[in-house]
Formats: sequence, C-alpha cells, structure tokens
Amino acid sequence: MSDPVSVARATRRRALVTRWLGVGLASVVSVVTLGLGLTGRLTLYISPESVWFACAAAVVTLAGAIWSFALPLGDEEDHGHDHGHGDAHDPGNEEADAAPASPRRVLAVAGTVTGGVVASGVVIAALVLPPASLSVELAMSRAGEQTALFVGADDVTLGVADTATFGVGDWASVFATATNTAAYDGKTVSLTGFVTPADADGVNLTRLVITHCVIDAQTATLPVTIDAGEFSTGQWVQVEGTVKADADGRLHVEPTSVKEIDEPGDPYEY
Repeated sequence: MSDPVSVARATRRRALVTRWLGVGLASVVSVVTLGLGLTGRLTLYISPESVWFACAAAVVTLAGAIWSFALPLGDEEDHGHDHGHGDAHDPGNEEADAAPASPRRVLAVAGTVTGGVVASGVVIAALVLPPASLSVELAMSRAGEQTALFVGADDVTLGVADTATFGVGDWASVFATATNTAAYDGKTVSLTGFVTPADADGVNLTRLVITHCVIDAQTATLPVTIDAGEFSTGQWVQVEGTVKADADGRLHVEPTSVKEIDEPGDPYEY
C-alpha cells in the first residue's frame, strides 16, 4: 500500500504545478501587460488602437486569477465526477496507480511538461528582458516581400491626399504603386527612419509598419540619395528633402538635410 503522506505530497505538488500553469502564468502575463501599458511601452508589441483592449483583458484576467486563488489547492483537478469507485485511499485505486503508465499517458505528461517549461520560459523572459523594438535584421530580411500593405493601393486617393502628413509607409505605397509619378515630383518630405543598404550600393530609409501587433510587421523602404558609407546600417535619421522622379519614372528622395537621431519612443508606423 502507498504511504498516505507520500500520496498527499505528490497530490499537493501536482496541484501547485497545475495552478502555476493556469492562473499563475495568466497572472504574471496580466501584470506585465498592465505594466507595459501604464509606462507607454506596450506599443512596442501592439498597435496603439489595441492597447486599451489588451489592458482591459489583463484586468479581467487578473481579477479572475485573484478569485481563483481563493479556491482550495487541488480544486483545479476536482471535476466533481464521483463515479463510486472509492476514495483516494481505496486499495483498488492504489493498485491502479501502481500499474505501469500507458504510452498515451507518458506522451501526455511529456507534452504537459514541455509546454509548461516553454510557457514559463516565455513569461520569465518577459519579466527579465527589457522591452525592445524589432531588430534592423528583421526589417532587412522582410524587405522586398510582397504584402497587402503595398499592393492594390488607390493611386487616385493618394494623389489627392495631403502628402505633408505621409510617413515612410505611405510614401513606400506611393513609390510601389503610382502610375503617374510626375504628380509627386517636387513634393517635400520630412521623414524619420533607420538606414538600410539598398541594391547597387544605394541607401534606403526604412520603417517597420504594423497593423495589429509586431507579428504582422511589414518593412517599408524608400530609396534616398545618401552616400552609402555616410551612415551605419540601423542608424536612425531625420530626413528633410524632396521627392524626385527619375528619367525612367522611378521615385526617390533627394535630401536637403539628414540628421542622426536616437531611436524614437514609438519606433513603428501604423
């Protein structure tokens, strides 16, 4: 027969693990989300329009987690199914517990442990690592990809818009889709982005554009007439200049001034 004390200890450990994988992780994620929201750094991960929803969801989750902690330890595993098979100390149950675990149960336990370790690692990393914007390497790796952001734009709408308010993403859409590039020749621009290399030893002004969160980040690039060796890759700059159309109709930015700046607090466009 199994030692009742050992059985109780094993049951308690199992209950603690279950609670950590459930309300424990949910509580930590909620606190991290609220902390990032209150400090204005949640926009490093999601669109500003979604911040209120994420914070509201975190409050609801945290309230539910606090309530669940009031439950006796082990209630997570008690589903109220009393099928009349006896209590935990029934000899028949002890014999069943002592039976070799089936392959399905072994796989289930292994999957739970693996998932728990991964989830715990992600949450701990969120607590330990400082919030950071997406890397320049990611922007360069996604440069040139055909995405919905720069496909099928309405040139007529862009042509009548106030281009003074355009960011790198807006101009990248114009550069990619405009059929009458002469309409933009001579437009003045004031743009912020980071430097990335372009083809033929050229330079691009680059910005990451997100729709909902950093997972859907897309790279927007604009060719800028700057000496390739003047700025290091990843350097943030403020560009003042004019949009110019080449003889073949391609657009580029001809800068009148380029200033090195620090990475802005909100490094994305939306």
